[in-house]
Amino acid sequence: MTTAPLSLEHLIRPSDQTSGKPPVLFMFHGYGSNEEDLFSFAPELPKDLCIISVRAPYPMQPYGNMWYTINFEADQGKWNDEAQAINSRDKIKVFIEEACSAYGLDETNVTLLGFSQGTILSYAVALSYPHIVKNVIALSGYISTNMLLKNYWENDFKNLKIYASHGSVDQVIPVTWAQKVPNTLTELGIDHVYEEFPVGHGVAPQNFHSFNKWLEDKI
Repeated sequence: MTTAPLSLEHLIRPSDQTSGKPPVLFMFHGYGSNEEDLFSFAPELPKDLCIISVRAPYPMQPYGNMWYTINFEADQGKWNDEAQAINSRDKIKVFIEEACSAYGLDETNVTLLGFSQGTILSYAVALSYPHIVKNVIALSGYISTNMLLKNYWENDFKNLKIYASHGSVDQVIPVTWAQKVPNTLTELGIDHVYEEFPVGHGVAPQNFHSFNKWLEDKI
């Protein structure tokens, strides 16, 4: 399928569903990567899903893209451009709506799959706009409440389900940050699964198998 000229660059694997609107999974890569990275998962994911892997809107030098700038300054330490992140959050919301319309997808059966910075944005979209997201697969990331819509806790989360996982020896995003996620999701009344795997900042084969099985049960 040829990609439509939408607001964000993307790759697409069409669903093999022959009637009705197919469910869709949107992929959001990590800092410094691109839409081809997570798309490598596509052949192993459920065939009835339409899979759309999205390129982050901010290019980096000499290559790669990001959802928001991470600044590394000796006097200030490491800090995120949260205004840029919020802008990306809302760009993703618009893109989801555009893509569902352009490709004839089931806007009531939307899954987000993120890795690292892409997971942080997936949380931001789902917790800010739960009416447009059914499932989230959150790999190697955490929830940044500063990137969420104001009063997000007042949203209706009864239809949202989240699978979260993290490497127990992750040296990029500390596992302690991810370990706060289950409590937050419980407080919000969100159905969720949280798992850890003995890896660093990456996705182990058993991690892939686990979230793929979870996904098959949810779509």
